[in-house]
Order: sequence, then structure tokens, then C-alpha cells
Amino acid sequence: MAEEREILIFTGTTAVGKTEASLACAEKIGAEILSCDSTNVYRGMDIGTAKPTREERSRVPHHGIDLVAPNEKFSVGDYVAYARKTADDILSRGKKILVCGGSGFYLKAFFSPVADALEISEAVRERVAEILARGNAFAEETLRALNAGGNAAPENFDWKNPRRVAKGLERCLASGKTLAELKAAFDAGQSAFAAFPKRTVLFVREKEDLNRRIEARARKMLDDGLADEVRALLAAGMLRPGTPAGDAIGYRETAAWLRQGEPGGVPALAEAIALSTRQLAAKQRKWFRTQIPVDEVRAL
Repeated sequence: MAEEREILIFTGTTAVGKTEASLACAEKIGAEILSCDSTNVYRGMDIGTAKPTREERSRVPHHGIDLVAPNEKFSVGDYVAYARKTADDILSRGKKILVCGGSGFYLKAFFSPVADALEISEAVRERVAEILARGNAFAEETLRALNAGGNAAPENFDWKNPRRVAKGLERCLASGKTLAELKAAFDAGQSAFAAFPKRTVLFVREKEDLNRRIEARARKMLDDGLADEVRALLAAGMLRPGTPAGDAIGYRETAAWLRQGEPGGVPALAEAIALSTRQLAAKQRKWFRTQIPVDEVRAL
């Protein structure tokens, strides 16, 4: 029975070849694929996300794709709720589950609890903005004051990281709790998938080979019409800087390139996208070493 409920997870860096491997495996074992890619959830963002094609999706049922518009919010908590409901549905039909993707927060949610859905009111956001406007030192001092001079915060809290401090201020002011209390509540939770046995396969390639694939993919995206896709999304008001969709690799670079008058032409844009993708792959390689349990490393 445990084997029937097992979740098979295929992960690895961007462009490593997860899609091809997952399709072949899913067809062989009778599985349906649950995307674990935070950009695949956005409708209309098809080319730059390397979303599985219609032909690929006709071969194997896919889930977790085209869930929201690019200008809509979709949190890790939203993904977990969707993924759990989908997993139950797949199993109820006698199929196996194959999770495919490499988005860190989504992936980690299969093994660990996610942060609670604490509602941050507009009043709290405005208060935090006022604090931040007075400088990083004042923001740190304020957060320490909310945490018994810093004693009611996790030992490894990064007080010099402005983003962490801003997030800490929001959560402390919204909840009335200290950072230590918030962390304790988080640690007491468990993954929504704790009851599911899991087997994780990490796909890897030699760095030079991966870089060649990244560069080829960037060129193909542009050949396939990425610039036109981004133009249409911008015209529809769907891509805004500072949002997950607007900051997605491929879209961020293309939007900036279009706004700046297409400097350097398509070759310059292809290199900018490839550079950002290589940097992401390097971060992902480090992340996989420590953040999730891996049962098998498979070289491609």
C-alpha cells in the first residue's frame, strides 16, 4: 500500500533534461506529472518558461500548469493546497504521481512545512515602509525591540539582511509574536505530504554540457517568439517588475531589452538570458546539496 502512495520526484537544475526524463518514465509506469515549477503556473507565459508543449501534455496528463494569470498572486501555500488535492485525485484513479521540477520552495514543501498564511494588512505594510524609510539601522533596532532586544529571535537570524528584517517586521507586527515564537510554530508543523513515501531522483550534467544546453535553449526561446510573447504580456499589463512573473528569467531580461530599445539585438538578449540561467543553475546546484533528501543521483 505504501508503494502505491509513493511520490516519485524528478528534480535537478534548470535545462538539465527533467521534462524528457519525466515523460519517458511516466509513460512507462502509468504516472501523471505534477509540475513543481513556480513559473509554469502562469497562463500565457509559455515560451520563456520552457513549459511542456501541447504534444508532450497529450502524451501524459500534466497538472500544475496554467493555473493563474501572471498578475495574480500564487503563494507556496496555494501550490501546496493544489498539489495535495491533485495528488489525492491522481491516486484515487489508480495512477502514480511523478513530481517534476526544480523550484526550491515548491519542492521543499514536499518534505517540510511551509510558512503559515499570515495575513499582512495594508496598515502593517505602510508601518513597515515608514520604518524602512528611516534606514536599515533603525529598522534593525525596531525589530530587535519587538524581540526583547534580539533575545527572542532565532540564534542564526540575519540582522544585517534588509529583506529578512523587513519580512520580520511584517510578521511580528501582524501577529503580535516574536520571531522565536513564529519559528517554534513553524517547526511544530509538518509537510502536507508527510504521510506519503517519497523517492527523489536528482538529475545532473557536466557543467560544460549544461551550459551548452542553456545557451541553445535561450536562442530557441527567442526563435520561437519570446520577444513577441513578452510584448503581448506587457501590453496587457501582466508583467510588473518586482513580481514573481515579472522577475522570471527570460521575461525580466526581455522586458528590459524591449524598454531600452533592443540594444545589441537578439544575440545580446540571448546572452543576457543565458547568463541569468547559468547563475540560477549554479545556485540550484548548491541548494540541492543541503535542502532536500536525495535517494538517487542520475547523470544525463
